[in-house]
Amino acid sequence: MNDTEIIEKAKALLGDKVLEVSNPALRRIFMKVDSKDLLKAVQVLKDDLGFAYVATISGLDGGEDFEIIYHFANAFSQLNLRTQVPKTNPHVESICAVIPGAILYERELQDMFGLVVDHIPDSRRLVLPDDWPAGNYPLRKDWKYERPPEKIPGEKS
Repeated sequence: MNDTEIIEKAKALLGDKVLEVSNPALRRIFMKVDSKDLLKAVQVLKDDLGFAYVATISGLDGGEDFEIIYHFANAFSQLNLRTQVPKTNPHVESICAVIPGAILYERELQDMFGLVVDHIPDSRRLVLPDDWPAGNYPLRKDWKYERPPEKIPGEKS
């Protein structure tokens, strides 16, 4: 199955749920869906187009909203499925019901961006320490690093 066939089949199966699609290079497809249609799109990609492997999930702080990019691969192509959620209500549906291995990437999105992944099977922290201050998300553009006070061993207080 070539890129054109994948795109045409995805459009036929998802209809107006596909907001944008591009094919900038051979074996590289970018598709955008509304966040409310994400789970349906992932199900179609897996069941009907063979995109059962999620290489990673990326997040991007766009200022007013977050863009989430799901990087899928099959034997023929790589497909990057994009969706956006507003920063004021950063909720996105977990895709773990369709692709269980996505859990690690979804947990990372929660830690690093403060996204709320609804219906995630395990929402514990993944990359940040348990005592990390609430509301501090290192990959947000507005995050400010505050260096902790330096402690010199043996120094008198």
